[in-house]
Amino acid sequence: MKAVYGWKNKILRIDLSKGEVDSFAPEASLLRGYIGGRGLGAKIVYNAGQVDAFSPANLLVFAAGPLTGTTTPASGRVSLSTKSPLTGTIFDSNCGGSFGPELKKAGYDALIIAGKSQERVFIEIEDDKVDIRPAEKLWGKNVKETTSLLKNKGSVACIGRAGEKQVLLAAIMSDAVHAFGRGGVGAVMGSKNLKAVVVKGTGHVDIFDRAEFLKQKKLISRLLIASPTISKGLSVFGTPFLMKITSWMRILPVANFRKVEPDFNLSPFFAKSIVEQWSPQRRACYSCPIACKREDKEGNELPEYETIGLMSANIQNPDYSAVVEANRLCNDYGLDTISVAGVLGCYSEIRNKGISPAELLRFTRMIGEKEGMGEQLGWGAKLFSASECSPEKSIQVKGLELPAYDPRGVKGLGFSYATSNRGGCHTRAYLVAPEILRKPKAIDPYTLAGKAGHTKIFQDRFAAVDSLVVCKFAFFGVGEEEYANVLSAVTGVDYTSEDLMLVGERIWNVERVYNLREGFSKDDDTLPERFFEKKVDGRVIDREEFLKTRDEYYRMRGWTENGVPTERALKRLGI
Repeated sequence: MKAVYGWKNKILRIDLSKGEVDSFAPEASLLRGYIGGRGLGAKIVYNAGQVDAFSPANLLVFAAGPLTGTTTPASGRVSLSTKSPLTGTIFDSNCGGSFGPELKKAGYDALIIAGKSQERVFIEIEDDKVDIRPAEKLWGKNVKETTSLLKNKGSVACIGRAGEKQVLLAAIMSDAVHAFGRGGVGAVMGSKNLKAVVVKGTGHVDIFDRAEFLKQKKLISRLLIASPTISKGLSVFGTPFLMKITSWMRILPVANFRKVEPDFNLSPFFAKSIVEQWSPQRRACYSCPIACKREDKEGNELPEYETIGLMSANIQNPDYSAVVEANRLCNDYGLDTISVAGVLGCYSEIRNKGISPAELLRFTRMIGEKEGMGEQLGWGAKLFSASECSPEKSIQVKGLELPAYDPRGVKGLGFSYATSNRGGCHTRAYLVAPEILRKPKAIDPYTLAGKAGHTKIFQDRFAAVDSLVVCKFAFFGVGEEEYANVLSAVTGVDYTSEDLMLVGERIWNVERVYNLREGFSKDDDTLPERFFEKKVDGRVIDREEFLKTRDEYYRMRGWTENGVPTERALKRLGI
């Protein structure tokens, strides 16, 4: 048998309906053409055909990348792909922690979970030994308790009570604090009567050219240290360092994206104040020198930027300690913090009042328990606002609540929200980097000029990054060329930066074709009306300019004027 480097050339498949476990070797072209992670997951989910999100036929695909399990800097992430019950789109989410490296060390590039168990179960994987075990005693427990009970068996990815109850905002939590967030992926896991997946591996990842690998690894490490955004921002303060920047740029959403300044002092939410008041400790993911996660003195997780921004100014809550507690509750119930904050912002506007600290905690618990008003809030902003006859007050794209950047002041980022395959998301193109942090180069955030091209390039770039699976933060200091070089050293397959961009474009088009098959169209590639109609701080998005940019974007992708990939474009990409 020919030696395989980087990849394990083995995918584990579990059918919960039949209680069957098997594995197979994927085609070499599948791994080389989609790399792993998001790309591999997207192709597998696409090939599974049309399904309802809560159907047993909907797949959960955990996929590592060829760099996962090596010591490549910032490569310890793992991707999850499925159909979202919140948006109806193809969906992927990735997180750090140790789950991905353990999956690779156990001998697998991916884990496909199909079907629905008749009983409540969890999956235990240790190398070639795979068991479907009863989880009745785990059911009803939240994330921290479940993780505590299982962590001696390996790395734990589990749902809390929100996922069990199939709340549409439910996440899957890895190692208790790392979230496969957004899109209700935890509800899909709950619909399968699956409480947790535990993975432990004793193997290793073979590297083709170790000397070249060490050389490229050293270069990447140096570039990460040389990046001020990383060494003086993320590594020192974590993601909360963005709070002062976005408030200064007047793009921090306030009162459900209706204002730019809250009626209270924001300084307690700034990174410097958090350091002074909470003395946070650094925490790193596997093989990551950035260490952007933060904990308090007792080891409890502290919130990241998106959570802070949306659970403070956007719901008019002036209490940072309440955000800390709400973040802890979301992690324990297994809830996506961005979507929870987004639907509470919608509720706040509909009721014409802010959300007090006590209400923030009460509503978070109610959403997790699917009780009272929490049941309706757990539908997400789009469905909740429709039930309240106020659809214009839901700030979402394709059903996914927007993150903490007002698109009127970062127009390329706003355009990337509109054209995102998974809905309103900043990480699809991650134009936060060039428009806010000026990396790898500064581009003007106040115009849509040139943003069709920037959006396409960054969408393709990060589709490939999510397939490696590498942390996006590394790309504040490192580019495609460096990761293409280390990928080549690990796998023995010659990749260039152009090859990675082509892989990213291929993935983006597979996702697009999936969504079109599900009934999405160019009409869904838009933003909430208020961004076109209501000026904030003198800023608004010009609708005509937006539509021209969208047309230009479709042309650049080789799609029709209706946003449909042409046969020629798909053939060029090998789809």
